[in-house]
Amino acid sequence: MSKVEQENIRQYYLARLEKTQRSIKNIQRRLYYIGTARLLVVIVTIVFAYFFYSYMKFLAAGIFFAGVAVFLVLLKKFDRLQKNRRYMETSAACDKNELKSLDYDFSAFDGAPEKIDAGHFFSLDLDIFGQNSLFQSINRTCTGYGKKILVDWFEKPLQSISPIQNRQKAVEELTGKDFFLHHFRVLALTDPGKDSDYAEIENFAASRDFISHRKIWKVASVFFPCLWIALIIYAVFGFLSYNLLIVTYILTLFISESLVKKINLLQIHIGKKVNILYSYSSLIEAIENEEFQSPVLSELKSHFFRGSIKASFLFKKLAQLTDELEQRANLFTHILLNPLLLWDIRKAIKIEEWKDKNGKELIEWIKILGEMDAFCSLGIFRFNHPDYVFPSFTDTYFTLKGEETGHPLMNGDTFVRNDVDIEKCPFFLIITGANMAGKSTYLRTVGVNHVLACIGAPVCAKSMLLYPARLITSLRTSDSLINNESYFFAELKRLKIIIDQLKAGEKMFIILDEILKGTNSIDKQKGSLALIQQLVRLQTCGIIASHDLLLGSLEKDFPSNVKNQRFEAEIKDDELFFSYKIQDGIAQNMNATFLMQKMGITVKQV
Repeated sequence: MSKVEQENIRQYYLARLEKTQRSIKNIQRRLYYIGTARLLVVIVTIVFAYFFYSYMKFLAAGIFFAGVAVFLVLLKKFDRLQKNRRYMETSAACDKNELKSLDYDFSAFDGAPEKIDAGHFFSLDLDIFGQNSLFQSINRTCTGYGKKILVDWFEKPLQSISPIQNRQKAVEELTGKDFFLHHFRVLALTDPGKDSDYAEIENFAASRDFISHRKIWKVASVFFPCLWIALIIYAVFGFLSYNLLIVTYILTLFISESLVKKINLLQIHIGKKVNILYSYSSLIEAIENEEFQSPVLSELKSHFFRGSIKASFLFKKLAQLTDELEQRANLFTHILLNPLLLWDIRKAIKIEEWKDKNGKELIEWIKILGEMDAFCSLGIFRFNHPDYVFPSFTDTYFTLKGEETGHPLMNGDTFVRNDVDIEKCPFFLIITGANMAGKSTYLRTVGVNHVLACIGAPVCAKSMLLYPARLITSLRTSDSLINNESYFFAELKRLKIIIDQLKAGEKMFIILDEILKGTNSIDKQKGSLALIQQLVRLQTCGIIASHDLLLGSLEKDFPSNVKNQRFEAEIKDDELFFSYKIQDGIAQNMNATFLMQKMGITVKQV
């Protein structure tokens, strides 16, 4: 990213952050004034009601009820301002975290370390997951299912051009909707919920009905309030003994408690989901109110409409019913509303009726919301990197042409960009070079940008054209004490997977670093030469880095299928210098002996 573009993005976040912080101060001031006014209303109401009570009781009662009304209005305004303050504080936190990310500090974001898997085809080698990973730098998902979808995109990049291009259009459109991206994220983080929310809501949607004989209980929930109205009227006019009211109360209390175990089970399934349901409602409403042009986003939005009924309304309705059911823990509800109105049973029936009508779509709506959440992450990534480009694709296997490619996790002011050029099959680039000259970084740069391209994200390059082949790498194999596997055997297993996949007809792009690292140099040379020859015969493509200069001889044997490239190191004035710039040919300078001597290790010249 150029310094001008980087500064523009930084100023954008700073300007919004400063505006938000001013709003927070204003809200805090208003909260103080309203809190003070509430206290004054209480004091004034008590004083005047007490003063007039002895000789103007009606006026005292009027003052009391007026004071209560004003207090409730102020309380409602206070709650609204508190909610607004939470939103603004979350907004400020988001902008602060984005400013940190511009300086390559991604600690505020989830890197999904639980997804680190040495058995995956490329994720461990390319640092896709974990601390300071590619995923952590991009992940802005706020819902559990959104994170799951984004993880799936990284673990299983697309291999078909049309779906990738559709994602690109969606990401590009979201990039221009900076307010929507920010608003969506802030809404979600204001009430983020838990990772287990999706599974628990899914269990609720799939659960059996808890209230049997529902029609009878629906009739009872109408009959009992009518009965109580009649009984109270009769008692007031002296036609009924108050003792009978007490007996009736005990009877109706017993009836209202008869389903308590079943309602407890229902409450376990959905009772603690009030906040997340309201959050989902707000997020879906934000999507419903936004206009989209790209096919993917328009399709996602369309799922939230059932004729004239919106999914956000239905989510909000379920949240309200769940909130009302949660009131059963209130003593007033338990001892008064339950026997009079069958409160628990009434609310449980309404929740189950909602589930019958909308349960199947409930899970689908959460999944679609998660997909939009994942798209928003890519949209923010694109917004933060306006100099990144969307690659073009070809159906010619194999093509990978990248101009000035860089690694997205390396500081753009310091890293050196390099080209990559593979335009036919079979074809291999053999990269040789000294220690620390840039070979491994180059391999990871190419691999990471290939992954970004195939998930529909922009790439760190001036331009890129590629065929979306299946990527497989072997850069970081290791011993496994648990499986009793040696380093060498682990690498052989990975190579066998590659060969088996190729024999099965899989079109692959292979990146290997220092083949057969776990054996002696003679075996390593023989094995490496044999492996590359077999890969060429299997009509595949890739990049192989090695310290072994003998691999450079393959270009003579396969002049149309192998090309040598190198990273050089220079020693000037007893200091080591790297250009980190890739060049054609076989490496001329190695630095292991020099580095050992610099560390004080005596190396005899042979």
